[in-house]
This record gives sequence, C-alpha cells and structure tokens, in this order.
Amino acid sequence: MDMKDRMKIPRQPMPEQEAKVRARNFDEVPLGYTPEMAKTEALRCIQCKNPACVQGCPVQVDIPGFITLVSEGDFIGAAKKIKETNALPAVCGRVCPQEAQCEQLCVRGKKAEPVAIGRLERFVADFERAAGEVSIPQIPASRGKKVAVVGSGPSGLTVAGDLIQLGYEVTIFEALHKPGGVLVYGIPEFRLPKAIVAAEVDYLSKMGVKIETSNVIGKIATVDELFEEGYDAVYLGTGAGLPTFMNIPGENLNGVYSANEYLTRSNLMKAYKFPEYDTPIVKGKNVAVIGGGNVAMDSARTAMRLGADHVYLVYRRSRAEMPARIEEIHHAEEEGIEFHLLTNPIRYIGNDKGWVVGIECLRMELGEPDDSGRRRPVPIKGSEYVIDIDTAVVAIGAGANPLVQSTTPGLDTNKWNYIIADEATGQTSREGVFAGGDIVTGAATVILAMGAGRNAATAIHQYLMTKK
Repeated sequence: MDMKDRMKIPRQPMPEQEAKVRARNFDEVPLGYTPEMAKTEALRCIQCKNPACVQGCPVQVDIPGFITLVSEGDFIGAAKKIKETNALPAVCGRVCPQEAQCEQLCVRGKKAEPVAIGRLERFVADFERAAGEVSIPQIPASRGKKVAVVGSGPSGLTVAGDLIQLGYEVTIFEALHKPGGVLVYGIPEFRLPKAIVAAEVDYLSKMGVKIETSNVIGKIATVDELFEEGYDAVYLGTGAGLPTFMNIPGENLNGVYSANEYLTRSNLMKAYKFPEYDTPIVKGKNVAVIGGGNVAMDSARTAMRLGADHVYLVYRRSRAEMPARIEEIHHAEEEGIEFHLLTNPIRYIGNDKGWVVGIECLRMELGEPDDSGRRRPVPIKGSEYVIDIDTAVVAIGAGANPLVQSTTPGLDTNKWNYIIADEATGQTSREGVFAGGDIVTGAATVILAMGAGRNAATAIHQYLMTKK
C-alpha cells in the first residue's frame, strides 16, 4: 500500500461493551481489536525516520518496529519486539496514558488522529497469550549476587524482570497476599482484568524471579536486615498507598471510605462477588465520590457496578482541569455518573446511628492559576447545598506509606515523606539502596513507574559490577 492510501485510513475504533450493559457488570469494557482491525490500524503508521513516538515512551519501546510486524501479520514477533524493553505490554496497552505520551508525539496526530499505539500493544500481547506462544527468554548463569525488590507494583516488576535477565538472583517482597501492587488493589477488573496481571507476573516467575507475598518489609525485616541476610542491593518500590482525606467534619461517619479501602476491598478482595468471597462492602444506592482523577473515575464506576441508583462525582474544578484520562471521563459519563463540577464538599451529615446521610457542598468558580498551573477554585459565598447520600468515597490523592522510611536510618526523604532518589538512577542517600515509582514521585502513572524501574535496573547493574 502506497503512502497516499495509508494516509486515507481512519483510526480504527475499539469495540466495547454497550454503556448500559457494562455499567452493571465487572467485565472488561473495551473488547479489543480483531486481527484485521490491528493490521489496518498498523498500516496508518508512516514509519518516520526519526520516530518521536519512541521519545514519548518512558521505557523506549521500538514502536515503529513492532507496528511494522503487526502490519505484516506477525503478531507474535510484534509481542517479542515490545518485550525487549517492556515486560508488561498487556498492562500498558490498557492503562497507560498513551494520549499524553507516545501518541501525543505521533506525526499522524498533527493533521488527523494519531496511530492507536496502545490498542496495538494490547492486541499483540493478548494475541501472544491466547495463542500460548509466550516464550521465556534465555536467562544467563547467575552472577552470584542477590537483589531484594520491595513492592511488586509496576516499578518493582520491571526492575526484577530486567535484573533477572542480567544474571542476578532477584526476590520480590510484597506486603499483600497477591503480587501486582496497584495493578491488583487499585485498578478495577473492568479496566484491567486481574488474570492479565497474574499472567504478566507468572512470566517473571518463569524467568526465575522469586516472589514472597505477605511480607511487610519494615515489620518482618528491615532494609538493613535484608543486607545482613546477604542481599547486595535493595530496590524500594513501595508506592503511594497512604489514604488522604480532606479533614472536614463528619469524615469519621460510617459509610465514608478512602478510595484506597474502597477499591482494595472490591479489586483485591473481590468484595463485588460477596458472599462468594468473604470480604463485604457497602453497596450504596446514592454514592458521592470526591475527586477528579483516574482513581475517582474508578471508584465512581465501581459504585455504579455495585448497584447504585445515583453516583455523584464531586470535583472542585471544571472538566477541563480534571487529571483523569479523557477516555475514563468519557466512559464514566456514558455509564451514567453524574458530575457535580466546580463543587467542593465542606462537611458530611450523619444520622443518629452514625451513618452518613448527606454531603454539604459549596459551589466554586475558577480564579488565578495555582502552583499546579491550573486555575484555583474560589468559593462562591452563600452557594451551599446538600446532596442526599448513603456512601462517600474520598479519592483526592494518596501519600507515601511511611513504614520503610521510618525503619531505614539514613534514608533521606522530602517534606511529604517520599524517598529522595536520583531521577536518572534511582540511587538514594543509602549506599546500595535504590528507589523508584510512586514512593519517589508521588502518585503517577504505571508507565512512569516502569521507566523508573528500568533506569534503576541499569544503575543497580553498574553498581554491583563495580562494587568490591
């Protein structure tokens, strides 16, 4: 096909469940490309001489290379090409904000829509898995050195996958009873099926990575004790899982959740399948979710699937300032989530039994930009109103879990208790201790955490090669 014909091909839409149907089930929303759709979409790539898309990828996937293989129908080869730099393609193809990274820099996007890089990544990863063609790379002989990875989120999984392929013995210590970190406790089934995460983790296990679950580092063992046990380096990828609240009246009422607890109950503990699984969750009929990011969207859409009649998303800025992905906002609106924008909660109202029955809000208007670059919301006097609710979920961000920092002398942190680490290497103030992902940056994206893990793996390798 010549270039003119390629330029005429429109971006292939992703088939997905109908909104009214999916709003009441936990099945994955997008259904994925067919092989024909994938090849057609791949033909839209014009194979730039200097592909800017690669510069936008934190793990430097050879995007033109894998897309060429897709266009030729070599889907297995395309999956292997991605896995040269990304061990979690089925995850990234689903949850990475491609529209703000690789696709944002796609030349096709200047005059039309960019190539659907994320959808193609998801397709080839799923095709490889479904075909039973996932092959384990040849692992070199052990160098006789051990690395401990604390946390099995995207950052920890990436650093483990890279180091095992460099000949190191790697053990991941995970506090929860299942590996995956935020991929299993934070992101709902309808956006990232847990079987996908399990398959990606299994891939690392087959390469030789040891995974110890229910191991809370800082309690069972400290970082110093890991060194005493014979580990030559330690990577900290503990994430940002500390709940944040607004500190307004009524937050201690029954029915007021942190998004961390709400989503962990539903996702990791399978509360949406209660009583088949033994973790309960309040299935509110009128639910308010406070926040405007992806976690807020996940919480609101989860509440709808748990059977709510009304789900109100309360956000103090306008839609334009929402940090959530455009796709997630769009899906939430389609599913019937009711947006209360330019609205800020000021107190929760409870009944005489201690349960939340309402949330009082104040309307806002946008003033001058604040430190984030977004216009600051300013209260409108006398605009208070009450929304009748029986459940509230607070999704306004998360903080750093302090456990590892508090038990590791000499580990420098900033005023928010995030670990201070070199951006390029992950090196901390402690020799042999590296860190990356949300515990360094604060809550960010899966792919940025993976990029940090990749950089740290390179630095750990260099450190251990030169260490006497």
